[in-house]
Amino acid sequence: MVAEVLLAGALFAAAAMLVLWLLSLGLRDASIVDLWWGPGFAGLALVGFLVAGGGHPRRWLLLVLPALWGLRLGAYLLWRNAGRGEDFRYAAMRQRHGERFAWLSLASVFGLQAGLQWVVSLPIQLTQAAPGAEALGALDAAGTALFAVGMFFESVGDWQLARFKADPANRGRVMDHGLWRYTRHPNYFGDFLVWWGLAAIALAGPYGAAVLVGPTLMSFLLLRVSGVALLERDIAERRPDYVAYARRTNAFFPGPPRSPAPH
Repeated sequence: MVAEVLLAGALFAAAAMLVLWLLSLGLRDASIVDLWWGPGFAGLALVGFLVAGGGHPRRWLLLVLPALWGLRLGAYLLWRNAGRGEDFRYAAMRQRHGERFAWLSLASVFGLQAGLQWVVSLPIQLTQAAPGAEALGALDAAGTALFAVGMFFESVGDWQLARFKADPANRGRVMDHGLWRYTRHPNYFGDFLVWWGLAAIALAGPYGAAVLVGPTLMSFLLLRVSGVALLERDIAERRPDYVAYARRTNAFFPGPPRSPAPH
């Protein structure tokens, strides 16, 4: 069963990204790939559930939780990005590569994200293939609790930042209230907890440490590649107040604000 689930997931991820790539050519906007990041995981969970035949409580749990996370994220990004045009990262790539960008984006943007989705979702796919004992237990409870805390940080952090940016008086200022007072990236920290929560549930199945590959990769992406590292690369140049904010606020894991260093 595991081979069938993993193969179906790979075909689904690849087909979805191929369709999105074709749409991006007509729209001249590769940003639509980001809108699919969350819903794509919900889709992979559903594919695994259907191929495996459903029925098991843990299969239901790892269908519903990824769907809640993925559809919320997709809806939020759709609302946030409406009318903004292509993301500056993809626009810069398009300008740098010219007409070659269409084919390059198939591999370096859409193909890459399809591969990442498939690997990160391994806890979901493996659990759909072999969910383990029928009764839910301590790992399921702990994983669901981690997931819930992660959803809180991610959802509330996004909402607080959106409200802050909606006020013209805050233009150019640094958000340092609410959850953003305790971590510079509550949404990324929430994402981190979500995936480790799903992996904790998956540990109740028979695959052991194999289910940790997904959250480990996601943690690396959040901390070193497309999350914290990318966002903070030049933010101090655009917002000078960010330097002081960074000195008093934890980068990722929440903690009490630090007092300013004495002069």
